[in-house]
Amino acid sequence: MQPARGAMANFRLALIQLQVSAVKSDNLQRACGLVKEASAKGAKVVALPECFNSPYGTQYFKEYAEKIPGDSTQKLSEVAKECSIYLVGGSIPEEDGGKLYNTCTVFGPDGAMLAKHRKIHLFDINVPGKIQFKESETLSPGNSFSMFDTPYCKVGLGICYDIRFPELAQIYGQKGCQLLIYPGAFNLTTGPAHWELLQRGRAVDNQVYIATASPARDEKASYVAWGHSTVVNPWGEVIAKADTGETVLYTDIGTHDAAFPSLPNRCESKARKAAARPDYSSLLPCKEAATLGESKVQASFSPGSLIVVTKRNILHESFSFLALLRASCALPSPF
Repeated sequence: MQPARGAMANFRLALIQLQVSAVKSDNLQRACGLVKEASAKGAKVVALPECFNSPYGTQYFKEYAEKIPGDSTQKLSEVAKECSIYLVGGSIPEEDGGKLYNTCTVFGPDGAMLAKHRKIHLFDINVPGKIQFKESETLSPGNSFSMFDTPYCKVGLGICYDIRFPELAQIYGQKGCQLLIYPGAFNLTTGPAHWELLQRGRAVDNQVYIATASPARDEKASYVAWGHSTVVNPWGEVIAKADTGETVLYTDIGTHDAAFPSLPNRCESKARKAAARPDYSSLLPCKEAATLGESKVQASFSPGSLIVVTKRNILHESFSFLALLRASCALPSPF
């Protein structure tokens, strides 16, 4: 039984597109200052970018890594409490048990930690002549979904490359999330090609708001972020978008937004749910069970069943056609 989505309450969302430097203390001070500025302008939910306290790069993760709780998360907790807001703390390099993670923490108006999301899908890419990057050289993947409740709506979390995997957003939508926040640092190759496209796709597919918080662009950095922090509504419309420099992007979200829950939107969503096929697995042109290493995936199951694909280190706790298709047919993951 999937949880019903309640009505969204009106609230102001702020995405902080921070200019990240090599000095951690400066990054923390400026980030907290912009959080306070956003709160003063009425923001109730504020999000920082991926790797907001350190440069983004495999050569930096170990040097800048912290335990959680630690100095960076303590400052996030304090500023969330001071401003009485929900603060999505972008991400920081986290050290735990000898492993490094790309981790997002969330703090409530009382300063308590509400969620901790470790980036599930590590960014390993090689586009000849353009970009080569391999997070898995230093980072380990997370293995859990991360959601938190606010008085305005339920929120799901992902980090950057997580947005390329539709199963994650699909499950968040099934769990009642109405806003998905992805701190992310796309680059000058993937940014112009897919940054907005992926957000609009996730929004329309799952009838949710999508918000992405990018670092500001620094042309002198070893990894140049695309910028353009964005908010997309459930109708797939870009309702707010930053340029490339440091800024705070504000968006008023809620029932006053004409796209949600508008009559065309509700009708489209209901029609699609009515047309969904519960027997997708029987349509697969593949054998009923596939072996991936030592992991077997059952090709016939019902909504709510547990699927474990250990080779890909992905846990799915509800129905996902694409996960089954990739597992059963041994299809590659998306770019």
